[in-house]
Amino acid sequence: MLISSCGKNVQSDNIPNKYKPNETAKINLQLGVEYMRRKDYDIALNKLQKALRIDNNYADAHNAIAVLYGRLDMSMQAQIHYKKALVFKPNDSDIHNNYGQFLCEQKQWLQAEKHFLKAVENPVYRNYEIPYTNAGLCAINNNDLSKASKYLHQALQKNPKFPRALYRIADLNYEQNNYVKAYKYLQRYVAVAKHTPKTLWLGIKIARAMGNRNIESSYILLLRRNFPDATEIGSL
Repeated sequence: MLISSCGKNVQSDNIPNKYKPNETAKINLQLGVEYMRRKDYDIALNKLQKALRIDNNYADAHNAIAVLYGRLDMSMQAQIHYKKALVFKPNDSDIHNNYGQFLCEQKQWLQAEKHFLKAVENPVYRNYEIPYTNAGLCAINNNDLSKASKYLHQALQKNPKFPRALYRIADLNYEQNNYVKAYKYLQRYVAVAKHTPKTLWLGIKIARAMGNRNIESSYILLLRRNFPDATEIGSL
């Protein structure tokens, strides 16, 4: 099952051997996640609550409804369901990653880091780059740039082509005046993902800092042509 939380993809498949979810609860969970993706939050909440009424031991449903409560700014309910999810699946990397993101949004930096690191302890987890990147972003929010750099590098060690980590480490290097490194990471990003207004604006800033008018002009042209309504254009 794939849950998208604020742009962060979460895959949950670590169901204990002796536990299988009720099929009706599973269907309601899948529907709830799909409605959440569509931002039909009222219907999503109804489906996820129904899944838990049918099977209150269903960790993935607790995880999903916790994500939804987080989006609805219902932090107390979100925390309750994250904790319940971890009671039933204490080593699930996806739940720890989601909970870490939630705690980061609550500015509980150390607790968030603890859950991100717990997520990468699972030897069979397939997406280590996600919690490492999230740990890096959380460290940036906490103004701990040394730790942010460490985690983003670890994300790229696990997946050298992970676009979100490449963009963030390019931006981090720009903020630290490492313009050549920033440009190289941005080029690696472009090799695996399409430009967005944010990446083009970063490219413009890097080119300006490097004094390269040709690169700056090419990024400006791409921004104006591909994203004429982007807010970044107002900063040119």
